[in-house]
Formats: sequence, structure tokens, C-alpha cells
Amino acid sequence: MFETVLSPEVIAAKAAGAPIVALESTIITHGMPYPQNLETARLVEDTVRQNGAVPATIAVLNGVLKVGLTEDELEALAQLENAAKLSRADLAACLATKGNGATTVAATMIAARHAGIDVFATGGIGGVHQGAEQSFDISADLQELAQTAVTVVAAGAKAILDIPKTLEVLETLGVPVIAFGQDEVPAFWSRGSGLKAPLRMDTAKEIAQAQLMRTALSVPGGQLVANPVPLDAEISQADMQPIIAQAQAEAAAQGVSGKAVTPFLLQRIFELTQGASLDTNIALVLNNARLAAEIAAEMGHLRASNS
Repeated sequence: MFETVLSPEVIAAKAAGAPIVALESTIITHGMPYPQNLETARLVEDTVRQNGAVPATIAVLNGVLKVGLTEDELEALAQLENAAKLSRADLAACLATKGNGATTVAATMIAARHAGIDVFATGGIGGVHQGAEQSFDISADLQELAQTAVTVVAAGAKAILDIPKTLEVLETLGVPVIAFGQDEVPAFWSRGSGLKAPLRMDTAKEIAQAQLMRTALSVPGGQLVANPVPLDAEISQADMQPIIAQAQAEAAAQGVSGKAVTPFLLQRIFELTQGASLDTNIALVLNNARLAAEIAAEMGHLRASNS
């Protein structure tokens, strides 16, 4: 029906029973310009490798679902113009029409589960947008977490979102939100949000055990691991709040809506922070890749010990 191609590195990892970490591709096509996007993608993949796992960057190229990219494919994706931004609603359409696209959190989770990959590292998840009570703008990422059994490691929801409402929706959907090593939910660029985390875990092993227990109970869905940005890379919430507010006001004034909102806000925040937001973004993605590799390794150990 459709073609899925695993990279040679991913094929070898699956044959050896080695831990694998899925990576999304919108950070490459929609997150930053070439060649910085390619350099960052390589850095994230290398971070996964350095922490004992194999990276599987996911994308759709010419209608083929790629789980893991070769060096040539990664470079081609980094220079690809007009790549679609794929979520649950349009992943199948892109495959059917032989298109090119980068996967969001939701689409990456679907592809990872299809390929038998348990753990996924990203920057931040989507969620409930500001003003959603009028616009009903809520990311498909939240529903995906409720139904697709993949552990997602992120620095929380993107700080441009309504984080309290995002947490409420996740609670309603039955998605575990686990703060790693602290009691507060992180807010993407900032370690703290002022919101108490529903759950706290301090080790990769505990997180792996929780997902495996969820599966044993036949409870569908994954879990969100909210991993705070490293202290030396964070931008405090006090510094970020007025910048985010200014960017949101500009988006509203210019009538920016739908899928265009997030890239507009991130670009304006990049400009208003004179590039510091992107530096922090890269640091938190690398930090998430490290933790995801540890969780994937622990899942492998636990499965082996229980078999």
C-alpha cells in the first residue's frame, strides 16, 4: 500500500536489538535556515549515538516513508523547498500523492510506532493555542499522545502556547506528564513554568518502566516526559513572557492564523531575542536526545530481563 524504508543504520540496530530513538524532521525544514539546520540535525543524531542509541530521523521523500535518513537524504531534506509540514491529518495524503514532507510530533509518533520504535526526542510538543476558546486551535499532538504508544521526550509544550490549558487537555486524555528531575513543568526555553507537574521521575529506568507498565495494563497511548532545558542554556520565564506577548500581539494584528502561527511566533521571538531563543532551542533538543537514548536503552534492558 505504501513504502517504508529503514536506513541501513536502523536496520542494523533492529537486527541487533539495539535501542533506537525517533527524531522529527520539521525542525530541519521549518525550524532554521540551511546550512544551520543540517548542522543541527547532524548534532542531534550524533548526540543520540554518543549516548548509546541509534537515531531514526523520520520524513517523507517522494512518497516514501523514511525511518532513518542516510547522509545524502539528510542533506537533501535540509535543502528541500516547500516541504509539507505533516501531522496525522495529512501524512497519508502526502504518501498517496508521492509528495515530500517533514513530520511533526504527531506524524513522527505514528511513523515510529509503525516501525516498532518506542522513544522519540523532540524540542517541544504542540498544544492548546492562546485564544483556543474562540479559535479551537489545539494541536493534534495531544490526541496522538493519548492513542499512540510512544514515549515523547520534550522540554514541555512550546512556551507560546497556553500551558495550563494544554496540561488540562492532557489530563482529560489520560496522558501521563512526567517532569524529569524536578517538581515543576518546564516551559520550553525556561526551566520553570510556575505549574506543578502531575508526575515526577528522576531516572530513565523509572520512565521506561512506566511505559511498559502502561502497555501491560492495555492502556493505549504514550507518555510525555518534560525534560527541563540545561540551566546554563535557559532563558528565564520572566525574560521570555514579554517577548512572547509582543510576538503574539503582532501575529494577531497581522491576522496570522492556523499552521502559520507557530513559525511566525518562533521567527519573531528569534529576532526579538537576537538569536538567543534558537541557541536555547538547540541546547534543549540535544538534552532531550540524551535522555531519550537513556530511556530507549532502559526499555531494551527491561524487556530482555522480563523475557
